[in-house]
Amino acid sequence: MLYRRLFDSALTRVDPEAAHHLAMTAMRAAAVLPGARRVAWRRMSPRDPELAVDALGLRFPGPVGVAAGFDKNAVAIDALGALGFAFVEVGTVTGRAQSGNPKPRLHRLVSDRAIVNRMGFNNDGAAAVAARLARRRRRRSALPVVVGVNIGKTKVVPESEAIADYEASARLLAPYADYLVVNVSSPNTPGLRDLQAVDHLRPLLSAVRRQADAVTVNRAESSVGGPGRAPTRRVPLLVKIAPDLSDDDVLAVADLALELGLDGIIATNTTISRDGLSSTPGDVERAGAGGLSGAPLAKRALEVLLLLSTRLDEKAPATGEGHRPTLIAAGGIENAHDVLERLRAGATLVQAYTAFVYGGPAWPMRIHRELAELGRV
Repeated sequence: MLYRRLFDSALTRVDPEAAHHLAMTAMRAAAVLPGARRVAWRRMSPRDPELAVDALGLRFPGPVGVAAGFDKNAVAIDALGALGFAFVEVGTVTGRAQSGNPKPRLHRLVSDRAIVNRMGFNNDGAAAVAARLARRRRRRSALPVVVGVNIGKTKVVPESEAIADYEASARLLAPYADYLVVNVSSPNTPGLRDLQAVDHLRPLLSAVRRQADAVTVNRAESSVGGPGRAPTRRVPLLVKIAPDLSDDDVLAVADLALELGLDGIIATNTTISRDGLSSTPGDVERAGAGGLSGAPLAKRALEVLLLLSTRLDEKAPATGEGHRPTLIAAGGIENAHDVLERLRAGATLVQAYTAFVYGGPAWPMRIHRELAELGRV
């Protein structure tokens, strides 16, 4: 494959964060060419009606989206949609702009098809991202891409003020989100994962839910309006959890999701574990601390998904939309067979990041086409 040869011979010699910015610049430049974005979208986006998914009160043209972290500042939504992703989750966005952790903070473990990041939620802040999303919504040339917005805690905000920080982000961003995700699972913001404990998570999610419910989104202005949809809608709220939670804590999150009427759970974020890697100890040491994503995460991410799905089936059988929280699988998804495995394990949608980095710009289109050939489920 041409991209793989380019990756092995050239891109691996470039600093990973610099390579990411180069890729983003190239995608955005290609997408602004007259007509290029829409032509690419017609050619590369999922078209097989058998791939379409109805979830969260939304219509997805396919099950595979790009995970938060790739487009932190909502600058490449249309470019990513044109490449064939069925939905794009932007962020993580924090209440205040922040530069993130010191560089270098992104490393490849090529022999494991993995990435280690300790970016630290570098982003332009909720106000700037909300303004960007508002401008995009007004553009007639914007593609009809489902847009999720992932929000997290500002690093300098103490834990005692975390709820207010999330509320501020929700107020600004919910009007432009097709769905909203509370991220309490990144390992790169000190103390953030402590918010996954149910006693902390319950008041946080309840507060963000109130803020999101205060927003009435006009379906006609939404990025994914369509025939038969209600003119206004409630913004779906999801939570993203870590693979490093104990099984009991995973089950407690499922119970809390049912208690609060949460719309969904994303399983999972990156892991702090380094077990089972084939990279040399030296390579792992050079990569340093941070969240590991990619192929080594697949086993635990699937285990967490199965725990959630089984628990939800026991307590809330799938008798209709809105009754059972939607599960979105992430972590270690590399090919169409991986997607099918997650769908059969109870996920409704899946997300990828690291496989896209290693697979190149044709990856999302290829995955959806292979899914269509496999018959999806």
